[in-house]
Amino acid sequence: MKEIWALHKETEKTLNKAIGGLSNTLGSLVEHIMTPDLPRKFKQFGFTFDRITTVKWADGKGNIYTEIDGLLENGNQAMVVEVKTTLRREDIDDHLKRMERVRTYADDHGDKREFLGAMAATITDRDTKEYALSKGFFVIEPSGEDIKITKPVSAPRIW
Repeated sequence: MKEIWALHKETEKTLNKAIGGLSNTLGSLVEHIMTPDLPRKFKQFGFTFDRITTVKWADGKGNIYTEIDGLLENGNQAMVVEVKTTLRREDIDDHLKRMERVRTYADDHGDKREFLGAMAATITDRDTKEYALSKGFFVIEPSGEDIKITKPVSAPRIW
């Protein structure tokens, strides 16, 4: 029985590693599909971003402070884009917390830019999309062979 249990545990470990790798690959694919054209797309809302990058901010001790899937930047503003395969309400709540960490990190490093937020996902239901918009986030989603950006219900939230 112990041998069967050990074999089961080893199989479970191998399977979890394979699924995790597949999930990371899918997430990377979604990021590469959803983000490249964002600087041009945000011009329709009056933003002029001159670059987009993926960012990991660390605390100087090797600890990751926050990760940003897509950071659109110009001299005065930055748009922090979180990319998900399927958008869930808890992803939006997590991004709200991320935005607070981004603002704190920026303040601690003399960065006075305005920070805005966006959620990008390939699958989004109506209620979740409305929740994101009500929190001041832009929502980015596929639309045919392109992407569509929806502006928040009221003014975009600025951190």
